[in-house]
Amino acid sequence: MTLPTLLDIEASGFGRGSYPIEVGLARPDGSTCAFLVQPLAEWTHWDPKAELLHGISRGRLEREGYPVRQVARWLNDELAEIGVAYSDSWGYDNTWLSLLFHHAGMLPAFRLEALRRLLSEAQLACWSATKEAIIRERGIHRHRAGEDALLLQLTYQRTLTQA
Repeated sequence: MTLPTLLDIEASGFGRGSYPIEVGLARPDGSTCAFLVQPLAEWTHWDPKAELLHGISRGRLEREGYPVRQVARWLNDELAEIGVAYSDSWGYDNTWLSLLFHHAGMLPAFRLEALRRLLSEAQLACWSATKEAIIRERGIHRHRAGEDALLLQLTYQRTLTQA
């Protein structure tokens, strides 16, 4: 069975002015990767509550983040052949992804779809309990893009066998 590619984005906050700060993928083979995004000068919105969740400071992004164009290029390199990635927060993630590509001056070579489109009613019914069990078993650190993408992929895989 080929697993879907899951994409997760951590952000500076929610709503107007928020922007992507970390993009992570869980690939079909179960490997993960994530990149911090260096904020542009005009990206000034910062929600301290969001920082409490993901634990990434703006200073760290400025020091360790990759330029927007480099992150967009990496995403296209990773996803062009597959053509699609899935997100459990499509509304937010698609907005942040669009912002990233807009500021990179590039178009995505893939589309982002809602993970829900892949799930059966039976999978949806056991999704939350399965996800919580995996978090406990693996000691997953939530709200980091690579770990969250992997968590979604593992939950998808396990709910297939439970459904």
